[in-house]
Amino acid sequence: MENPAEENQLNIELPEEMAEGHYVNLALIAHSPSEFVMDFIRILPGLPKAKVKSRVVMTPDHAYRLMQALQENIQKYEEAFGPIMKEGDAAGFQFPMNYNGPIGEA
Repeated sequence: MENPAEENQLNIELPEEMAEGHYVNLALIAHSPSEFVMDFIRILPGLPKAKVKSRVVMTPDHAYRLMQALQENIQKYEEAFGPIMKEGDAAGFQFPMNYNGPIGEA
């Protein structure tokens, strides 16, 4: 007879082409009565165009559980590494001035 814990295990496969992931620094979220649509985007300084790297569509109850999981993980992160600097904080992340290549001189 199988162990009930083994019966409830979920085998998740991460395809090799997806394992590297995508760096994103902007998320746009829209919703309807039946779903949330999240576009994850990478914007680069000096470029007028940005690309959606991934779109995730989920039900409102799954979106709520995602929000709870993010809150829990942010709390654990801050307990381990200190507070995350919010936008506008003096110590928050800033793109380096030469991020998009050398700065021209006049």
